[in-house]
Amino acid sequence: MRVNAAPAPELVTAEAVALDLRPARLGSRAIALGIDVLVQAVVAGGLMLFAGLILAALPDSIVDDALVSAVLRLVVVLVLLGFPTFVETRTNGRSPGKSAMGLRVIREDGGPIRVRHAFTRALIGLAVEWPGLLLPFLTWVVTLGVMLSSSKGRRLGDLAAGTIVVHEKRPVPFRFVPAMPSALAGWAAVTDLSAIDDDLAGQVRQFLSRASELSEPHRGQLERMLAAEVGTRVTPPPPAGTPPYHFLAAVLAERRRRYGMQLAAGRAVTERLLPGFGRSARRLTSPVRPSAPMF
Repeated sequence: MRVNAAPAPELVTAEAVALDLRPARLGSRAIALGIDVLVQAVVAGGLMLFAGLILAALPDSIVDDALVSAVLRLVVVLVLLGFPTFVETRTNGRSPGKSAMGLRVIREDGGPIRVRHAFTRALIGLAVEWPGLLLPFLTWVVTLGVMLSSSKGRRLGDLAAGTIVVHEKRPVPFRFVPAMPSALAGWAAVTDLSAIDDDLAGQVRQFLSRASELSEPHRGQLERMLAAEVGTRVTPPPPAGTPPYHFLAAVLAERRRRYGMQLAAGRAVTERLLPGFGRSARRLTSPVRPSAPMF
């Protein structure tokens, strides 16, 4: 059954499978970069301290300006090139900043990055983007222009490595579920809903929350199909002439009301038998979802 769908994803794998991924833009990536810079500063401080201890332990005849300069360059390369390459390879594209922002680096075909991808990204960043050892102010402007003009928010390092930074999790939009139709409240209160299992109730909830996104005639066909399935499991049947949408909404709302009453009754019994235990149990279990779906 065809329904109205969201716009086609921008990423397609080599097997022609579309990926529903949301590219990261300048704002989230800038915050992730700031966190990574702080982590790199801590790593650089630790390496400098370690290098200073080693240089202090060496004889004065060995330590000279050339050795100190070489050590500083080695620290810069390790922090700005080796560290991001190692971290992104070991974590499948999740640097500390990207992990904090829920971002991840992947290949253009949706696969995980390898050492060559992470190394290319870090090398372009070191030479051109950040800190940009080659003409830093000019290259920074070019980098920002490339990211802003890219439809997927890709920087020069992404273009060279064939990668893209995406959000690992998509935001879940709030979906409205209709309340009990007032005309059916009396009928629903005395109706036997025991034959409606969690799977069917879940299908009804999905339809009611997304009905406005479906197109006709598919919306009507799905609505009548669900109403017929639910109608065979409730006793007595709804009043004659009840619209299928209102019928489904009444069944779902009544099922949710009864589930809430069961929870309240169970807590009351627990509180009566074990005073104080009910409040402690609620505090301990409040972050946990109930095992049965609230349909």
